[in-house]
Amino acid sequence: MTFFVYVLRSLKDNKYYVGQTSNLEARIDYHNAGRQKSTKYRVPFKLVYYEELSSRMKAVKREKELKSGKGRDYIKTLRIGA
Repeated sequence: MTFFVYVLRSLKDNKYYVGQTSNLEARIDYHNAGRQKSTKYRVPFKLVYYEELSSRMKAVKREKELKSGKGRDYIKTLRIGA
C-alpha cells in the first residue's frame, strides 16, 4: 500500500499544514470541507507538495521530519509560497 506525506497551503492565511495519509485526494477533500478540527478555520487549502512512501511508518517518520525546524526550512526552499 502507498502512503503520502503532504503539504497544504491555506489560501486564507498562507500558512502550511503537513500531514500523512493513505488516500491523498480524500484527505484534501476532508480538510477543505472543514471537517478537520485543527484546520477548519483556515480553509480552503491547496496541495503544494507531496511524497509517496511505501509504509505508514515511513510516512509518519517523514511527516515528523517535515514538521521539524529543518523540515520547515526545506519546505521554504521549495518556493511554493503564496
